[in-house]
Amino acid sequence: MSPLVLLCLLITYVVWGTTYLAIRFTLESFPPLFMMGTRFLCAGLLLGAWLAWRGTPMPSARQLRHCAVPALFLLVGGMGLTAIAEQTISSGATTVMIGSMPIFALIWGACFGNRPKWFEYVAIAIGSAGILVLTAGEEFQVSAGGVVALLLAVASWSFGSQLARRLDLPPGAAAFAAEMVIGGAVLMALSLLRQEPWPSAVSAQAGWAWVYLVVAGSLVAFSAYMYLVSTVSQTLAASYVYVNPPVALAMGAWLGGEQIAPQTLGAVVLILAALTVLSLGTLRAARAQAA
Repeated sequence: MSPLVLLCLLITYVVWGTTYLAIRFTLESFPPLFMMGTRFLCAGLLLGAWLAWRGTPMPSARQLRHCAVPALFLLVGGMGLTAIAEQTISSGATTVMIGSMPIFALIWGACFGNRPKWFEYVAIAIGSAGILVLTAGEEFQVSAGGVVALLLAVASWSFGSQLARRLDLPPGAAAFAAEMVIGGAVLMALSLLRQEPWPSAVSAQAGWAWVYLVVAGSLVAFSAYMYLVSTVSQTLAASYVYVNPPVALAMGAWLGGEQIAPQTLGAVVLILAALTVLSLGTLRAARAQAA
């Protein structure tokens, strides 16, 4: 792996593990879709301005249309629904559920004609058990709407990641900027349709958390992830899910005062076990094919 790939992996591992607590902090002052919309619009316009200053060629109309696909599934469906879910579900539990992303990716891969191997069936079974244990926890039981939003968010993000590999997208940061501008604009339109009350006052904690999401979560981490999606295997690009849950649980307990339920810890063990089976099986299959 090149140094750039290693750096992008480190960014998705650590930064995204902290963004879910930052989302919870922003929700103290911002409604969910408005917060995500302004976050991605600001990040996309800043990145687009920097690219224009450097003289980067503009994407073609066809490439812009293709950018709308990951924008809708990753940013609107994935992150918009995650923010809605975090209104009632803790940041740590949210990240544990999102840790099941590769399990959903296997299912979508099967829909695209990739027949799962035996170890992938095992990973799906163990991961599904982890999801069932997680949703049996008290905070999920009292928030059926949050559970549905979170499951749809994970499904949407994993589906968008699959589609992004099959599209003609602009090279490099131009694609990231276009996706964030499109996704942010759609989220703002949905905020208006949903008649969200836009904030009249913003607390210092919510304001700084929003800035962190724009700079670290969007400009840096989302760009790093999209680079990984276009460069390395799906398994490696999604490997951040190993690290995000422990980081998010620790940050939520330390800075957010969140209580870690026993079901959440049990779900972490099961989901990480599923991901371990998936990764080891993928590695062995790759070695066997190379031999």
